[in-house]
Amino acid sequence: PLMDVLDKDELKETITEEIERLKPAIAAFKELTAPVEPDNAIGRLTRMEAISSKGVSEAALRSMKVKLQGLERALKRIDDDPEFGSCAECGEIIPPKRILLVPESSKCVRCAEETR
Repeated sequence: PLMDVLDKDELKETITEEIERLKPAIAAFKELTAPVEPDNAIGRLTRMEAISSKGVSEAALRSMKVKLQGLERALKRIDDDPEFGSCAECGEIIPPKRILLVPESSKCVRCAEETR
């Protein structure tokens, strides 16, 4: 069973909303990942904490960028790929929430877990 047009339209809207939510978050994290300048006013521990925090922010930023790219590709595939939303293994519909969480996935949860 393929995802019907109404489901695809709703998913496109949800993906677009998620993309618009991610863009300002990415911009905010870009600011948090600015280089930590050596400064006489902050102590060694505070500087180490700032560097550690920067590393966490960089990892979050990378993750958000990957998700954004995946969502943008999924948004394009919705219209271009008639099989979009169907599991490549069993043919069942992939739940829209899974597509939002793992937009690059072409398998339902059950089939993805079986191939691990």
